[in-house]
Amino acid sequence: MCKDCGCSITHDHEHTIHSNPQLNDKKTLAVIHKILDKNDIEAQHNRDHFAAHQVSAFNLMSSPGSGKTSLLECLHEYLDARYAVIEGDLETSRDADRLIAKGINAYQIQTGSACHLDAFMVHGALHHINLDDVDICFVENVGNLVCPASYDVGTHKNIVLLSVPEGDDKIEKYPVMFRRADLVVITKSDLLPYFDFSIDEAKAQLSKLNPNVELLVVSVKDSDSMNTLATWFDEHKEY
Repeated sequence: MCKDCGCSITHDHEHTIHSNPQLNDKKTLAVIHKILDKNDIEAQHNRDHFAAHQVSAFNLMSSPGSGKTSLLECLHEYLDARYAVIEGDLETSRDADRLIAKGINAYQIQTGSACHLDAFMVHGALHHINLDDVDICFVENVGNLVCPASYDVGTHKNIVLLSVPEGDDKIEKYPVMFRRADLVVITKSDLLPYFDFSIDEAKAQLSKLNPNVELLVVSVKDSDSMNTLATWFDEHKEY
């Protein structure tokens, strides 16, 4: 459980050590559930907001450095739909600045010490984006393979990125994130010849955790893979 936000409630497994006594505190767990319940209500409000503007929303999650921003920078060359991006980082507006420099409508959320975006943060950002001008809104979550998985931000689909340099073992190490995914994107696939990363092993791990999830192998340097990803987004638009 994250000691800062209490966003994940773990379950007992054999040979697992729980060092946080709050996990056994009923009052603490009640507060956590109350926070998550309020967040879920706000998340549905966000979905209603997207629906009113006929905008499809996708939540992009991953560890830091997996290539979320680079993917969004390049995607406009392949995706026919107009899109905006809500960026989440602890500090700086560097990612939003990169996208704006490419002519992409982007708004930066600085979370401070928070390790994830929540529905309330995303709602606030929506007031700074003209949804009438876009077909898709991407939420680029804070780089973290743990906390963002526990918070519904009001999008329609969850996309999890896993880069080749991170290793294929991350799927089983961070199962909550990958269980929540509608699509897993293996990024930086041009580096496969240089790293010990097995696409087959990644598929095998995913099939155990989330049998219905889709998997795409992508590199921003490979136009065919980017076209495939753009097609996926086009086919999974809600409106």
